[in-house]
Amino acid sequence: MIDAFSTPRNRIKTFIFLVTCGLLAIASVVVGIDDNPPGVLLAYLAATAFVLAFSHSWRTARKFMFLLLASVLGSILFMILSMISDSIVQNPASSDTLKKLIESPMNEALSIVFAMLCSAAFLVGVVGAVIMFIRNRRQSERKV
Repeated sequence: MIDAFSTPRNRIKTFIFLVTCGLLAIASVVVGIDDNPPGVLLAYLAATAFVLAFSHSWRTARKFMFLLLASVLGSILFMILSMISDSIVQNPASSDTLKKLIESPMNEALSIVFAMLCSAAFLVGVVGAVIMFIRNRRQSERKV
């Protein structure tokens, strides 16, 4: 993340990605994401721009592989958390306050944001790792 702010050029790119993320997020809210493919696509592009804001300066496949691993682990933990919260809501012995908290719109919004960020990080991790692997391999062949 520090690489994103290390040089003036990286700072400008980072701020461009963050502004793009904000504009796409606002556009997805305006269009709506409830059963609306264009709105979901805009939200996904906003999440991808957010991930790219901090990973655009990476130049090794290893960093992108760590991002890929983190996104997979985050997705698995998110699924486990979703199953636990569903079982709490369906349990008749659970308190009404806890059920209302879990079923709140804020919890739903955070779930959507987290799912979008994990899937965007997965995509950026895969594409970045492949591109950097090919790029570094070509550079090493030129040196020989």
